[in-house]
Formats: sequence, C-alpha cells, structure tokens
Amino acid sequence: MELTYFYLRTCPHCHRADRLIQELVSEDPKYAAIKFHRVEESEEAALADSYDYWYVPCLYLGREKLMEGVPSKEKIRAAMDRALES
Repeated sequence: MELTYFYLRTCPHCHRADRLIQELVSEDPKYAAIKFHRVEESEEAALADSYDYWYVPCLYLGREKLMEGVPSKEKIRAAMDRALES
C-alpha cells in the first residue's frame, strides 16, 4: 500500500501534513506500514501535471484523490485508512 503525496518544500500546509502523518504513525503503529511516494511538485512537474489537483498537500491512492489542500488529522487519517483497506 502506497500513497502518492504531492507537496511543495516551502508550503506551510505541507509541513503541517508531515507532522500530522508522523503523529498518526506514533499513535497507531498500523499506519507505519503505509509507504509514501513523496513528489515535490516543482521538481517533478511533469509527473505532478499528469494528476488532477490544484492544491498541495495532496494524497492519491493510485489515481484516486483522497485529500487535497488544507490538511486535518481527520482527513489524513481517512486517507491512511483507505490505503490500509486497499
């Protein structure tokens, strides 16, 4: 199970998403099994352009968008739970 994680290095919302992901992993070890394919959108523009999203952070499971924009713990948990179900 792998989530594709589009982010920008300078994005404060992406930094928050990183913290929330780590918090969820530390709270529940099952989330540690999820792999994140991190894509810095300014460095991998061609790949980023091949996905349909406007805002970072953005999480995909395959081509299914699970979360986009301002992160919350609930949104990230839902995306991670969906990855575990796959």
